[in-house]
Amino acid sequence: MNVFKLKETPSQTAGPYVHIGLMPQYCGVATPPQLGAGSCPPEVEITGTVWDGDGVPVRDVLIECWQANAAGDFSDGGHAQWQRIASDFDTGVWRLQTVKPAATTDTAPHVLLWIVARGINMGLHTRVYFGDDDHACDATLTHVPQERRSTLIARPSSHDPNLYHFDIRLQGDGETVFFDV
Repeated sequence: MNVFKLKETPSQTAGPYVHIGLMPQYCGVATPPQLGAGSCPPEVEITGTVWDGDGVPVRDVLIECWQANAAGDFSDGGHAQWQRIASDFDTGVWRLQTVKPAATTDTAPHVLLWIVARGINMGLHTRVYFGDDDHACDATLTHVPQERRSTLIARPSSHDPNLYHFDIRLQGDGETVFFDV
């Protein structure tokens, strides 16, 4: 019997496979309805760009988002919000449309993000807090050094109270805080 062994593909070579496997509709593959859209109509939108260490937009990023619902519940029979989004291949801009999560006992309203793309060997975990909320009660944010907290805060639009901007910087000046979870 002839045994043919293939070498493993390096983990950093996500290439187009991230999108083909996880977001096939972005590659023109017909799919069933998108998994992950929350059960409530969107009321806020967060937009941003993921920037690499050279200040170049990462145009093939995939972001998974988890959050509590508008009542502050993460596990209420499947109504908590979960979505998978991808950046625009031309501009690198990503867009999350969702409900604004409520605060809980020890957390300010926030969205959890998991980021994968070419060159990222293991997904990166971060959070997005809303700039017009009080963050004093947030147990996680209190552990982040004061000078780095701004990397976790989405700026509200001066024109639209339901629009926020949040860029993610993978390296360098203003690098976003990532959590080891």
